[in-house]
Amino acid sequence: MNDVAIVGTGQTKFSKDDGDVEKLLFESTKNCIQSVRNCEPKDVEGVLVSTNNNSKYLGAILSETMGIQPKISHSIEHLCSSGTNALISGYAYIFSGLADIILISGVESATNPGQILEWDKSRGSFEHPIYWASMLTKSYKRKFQITEEELAIVSAKNHKQAMDNPFAYSNEPRTISEVMNSKQITDDLRILDCSRSCSGSSSILLASEEKAKTISDQPIWIKGIGQKTTSASFTKNILEEIESTRIAAKTAYKMAKIGPNDVNVAEVHDAFSVCELMAISELGITASDKSGEFVRDLFNTENRMINPRGGLIGAGHPLGATGISQTIEIATQLQGKSEKRQISNLKTGLIHNMSAAGTSSSVVVLEN
Repeated sequence: MNDVAIVGTGQTKFSKDDGDVEKLLFESTKNCIQSVRNCEPKDVEGVLVSTNNNSKYLGAILSETMGIQPKISHSIEHLCSSGTNALISGYAYIFSGLADIILISGVESATNPGQILEWDKSRGSFEHPIYWASMLTKSYKRKFQITEEELAIVSAKNHKQAMDNPFAYSNEPRTISEVMNSKQITDDLRILDCSRSCSGSSSILLASEEKAKTISDQPIWIKGIGQKTTSASFTKNILEEIESTRIAAKTAYKMAKIGPNDVNVAEVHDAFSVCELMAISELGITASDKSGEFVRDLFNTENRMINPRGGLIGAGHPLGATGISQTIEIATQLQGKSEKRQISNLKTGLIHNMSAAGTSSSVVVLEN
């Protein structure tokens, strides 16, 4: 069994414009492999592509365009958490000894149709994610006395933090007032409470401990992994909770031999403003009834602990690339390479990525 490290990263800029997925994959992968010394495409033994795009055989296509002839090649789809599912699959291949170096590449185009789970007939005509997000928002506000302003602060904070992210789809700041006065799309959601589907690609290179020490000066180690799927249909959910996140976090903390108080920086899945508040509660970073106050304090003190790259709301949400982009941010933070976004004195970081109203969650713990 092998320890597994992140040794290389590469991204494209996220964009509101439609993008060719093959070209996006090539760009982020090229950047990723070039970030690693003494590593050539021929050294890569596995290529995993995370996407909700309908294009076929993307692992093989990416391999050919990059000059890779891998032992392992396939695509992974799991809605919004496809990226971390691919990352964890790559980890498993290396941990088991089936491969030493695995490329994980996520991609999406802005016009991707994969945001809607058509199978879930329990949603009736309310298929779009804004409807489950509206229900979660109403229920969470009511139970934990969360204010409209506290929800708006999540979006304002993440847009502000995205200003320093060169890969974000937008670097435009938003004030609390602008968020609160943005277009109302349901009774409980405004347009600036929502992340935006966009085009983009993010890539990570994973390596076994033996290989990592020869090709990287600053490997970042995957120390904890937790995954849980509680259902596919929305009707199984308790609206004020994300049970899958809570269970996945417990597993990841146990594997990493840490607790939530040991987490120095986290990327959480803020598909909508309420999701950030719910996530930090289920991760044990704060209590549910204190989540609004916690984020307000971060905003007022310019503390970037949560979503330093701007989260999904600030940076954009290209579904298949999101979990990988989150992981890249935590890895570069732990390496001290996040430039204007850099947080000091970091040891432990966390990634939280989820799908379909929180019916499935992945939590990953990284250490430097």
